[in-house]
Amino acid sequence: MSARVRCGIIGCGVIAPVHAASYQMLDGVEVAWACDLVEDKARRLADKFGVANVTAEFADVLADPDVDCISVCTDHASHSPITVAALEAGKHVLCEKALAASPEGLNAMFAAHGRRGDMVFSGVFQHRFEGIHRAVKRLIDDGAFGRLLTACVHVRCLRTREYYQADRWRGTWAEEGGAVLINQAIHFLDTMLWVTGGAEAACGAYANLTHGDAIEAEDTVVASFRLNSGALATIEATASSHLNWEPTIELTGTDGSVELRGGKVLKVAFADKALGEAIAADLTAAVDRGSLEVGKRHYGTTHPEQVADFVSCIRNGREPFVTARSAAHTVRAVFAIYESHRTGKWIDIPAE
Repeated sequence: MSARVRCGIIGCGVIAPVHAASYQMLDGVEVAWACDLVEDKARRLADKFGVANVTAEFADVLADPDVDCISVCTDHASHSPITVAALEAGKHVLCEKALAASPEGLNAMFAAHGRRGDMVFSGVFQHRFEGIHRAVKRLIDDGAFGRLLTACVHVRCLRTREYYQADRWRGTWAEEGGAVLINQAIHFLDTMLWVTGGAEAACGAYANLTHGDAIEAEDTVVASFRLNSGALATIEATASSHLNWEPTIELTGTDGSVELRGGKVLKVAFADKALGEAIAADLTAAVDRGSLEVGKRHYGTTHPEQVADFVSCIRNGREPFVTARSAAHTVRAVFAIYESHRTGKWIDIPAE
């Protein structure tokens, strides 16, 4: 059996059970701590998953010499100070999206990792593990699209006044870092940037069209990107749609195009019809059909794969499939859109 790994989950809200269940799928892994500022939340998670230790102070988790790693599942603004403290305490870190609520928070995390490069540091973007997205990335990397021309992301969802008021940090600039873009749309922006090889600059605008009495940040956003490949890309997202969850990604090249919706194949069209039929069959076969008994449907089913990769990295001393620096590129793209709205300019996006 592989070396035993003991982990702590910091933040016991809606995503924490997904992490706990994912860890418990692995041999030789123990969820040893449940931590939340509201200790009753931590206790409920502990009772459900048989976690021995409960606390309201994340310092208690980091002070345990037998803890190897933590999952950071708190509000966005606290990701940075918790991660910094954990790395400095010699703990491996798996941090939920978005890595940070501000550029300053992001920079502090990487400064800490620079001092503790021996620690595994991964950012959660579980959709990169989905078979269909891996297959699309291979098609782009292998040149199947010809020259990539455009990429588009559309995210239509509904977040109610009650959703935002359930937690004081939601929809705030200081604690969430924004709203629909940095929370819901970021997953699909990440998928688009990952499969296409990233972006060099962004220009965007946002608005609060229907949530003025509930949040201070945006519920609707549009932006354009110059991709590193030379192609152009767009994103439009809203949390005010009657379509409660409809994410779409479109990719168009000189030789073909693919459209995905909700992680499934919506359209495949290639100049070479036989090639297009083969690609459509391969993409359809790659659609994930796994299931998780915990978590919301739109989380998908690949958190267990990311958690398994994280634990494997700890055991084998290798780099994670989603490095924190790679995850940070998407977060920096989000920050660039917000800055572009405020300045009216195109904003450069730093590389990983």
